[in-house]
Amino acid sequence: MNPWILATRPRTLPAAIGPILVGNALALSLTQFSWLIAATSMLCALLLQIAVNLANDYFDFKSGIDTEERLGPVRVTQSGLLDPSKVRNAMIACLLLALLVGSLLIYHGGWPIAILAAASILGALGYSGGPYPLASHGLGEVAAFIFFGLVAVVGSYYLQAHDTSVAAWILGSAIGLFNAAVMLVNNTRDIPTDAKAGKRTLAVKIGEGQARVLYQALVYLPFALVIGGFLLGTLPGLPVLLGGLSLVLARKLNSEFSQTSGAALNPLLGRTAKLTVIFSALFSLGLALA
Repeated sequence: MNPWILATRPRTLPAAIGPILVGNALALSLTQFSWLIAATSMLCALLLQIAVNLANDYFDFKSGIDTEERLGPVRVTQSGLLDPSKVRNAMIACLLLALLVGSLLIYHGGWPIAILAAASILGALGYSGGPYPLASHGLGEVAAFIFFGLVAVVGSYYLQAHDTSVAAWILGSAIGLFNAAVMLVNNTRDIPTDAKAGKRTLAVKIGEGQARVLYQALVYLPFALVIGGFLLGTLPGLPVLLGGLSLVLARKLNSEFSQTSGAALNPLLGRTAKLTVIFSALFSLGLALA
């Protein structure tokens, strides 16, 4: 496979696609809905996700976290497939391109979107780099919940509605939990090598046993949230019913995660990301039909 495709980590991109899809689907019935804004927000989210992946690849190599003992998929910098400076430059280019594309969103959404844009760029750089890397201090899952849940869903809805809603916050929380589960799989797989390198991820701090309990909560709580939203009259029944179909996959993933460790978790990482986009697609379909 082309090393640049490897560097983008295609299996993680559903983390960016799902929340933007739901945020826009929630606003689909609004008279001012704009397909241009919807497409632009999706492109911007994908660019930011790729930038995060490149930054993680580059900074983990520079800090000595990624070594030959790594259990995860190939890292292009550590493996020598790409020169570190090229990966760094590609990361910067993706961030600048995201800012350029996002300028339309900032113009359309005003100062709240400008604040979210600045926070997202700082988050992309600060996840693995900077003086206090979030991933190395047990905050990776929290960052995924905030940026690929709340910020993405509520932000994309705000761009269309120029307001927020309880439904957007509920859905942002639900999808943020799914994406936090993706991060947890990654960090649980890397417990031995991260602990050796001094990277104190949440999985390293709580151990593999508690990580299994947390994963169960992260993949089941989203369904409780949307059912609660329905019972409160905030979310319509059809999208909750359709989104609930993905519970079958969540149960299967939880069962596998409870019995798997090390490099064998690699396929589960991509499939947990797919859970995010499957739930998002089904829920969005329900919103469109409701």
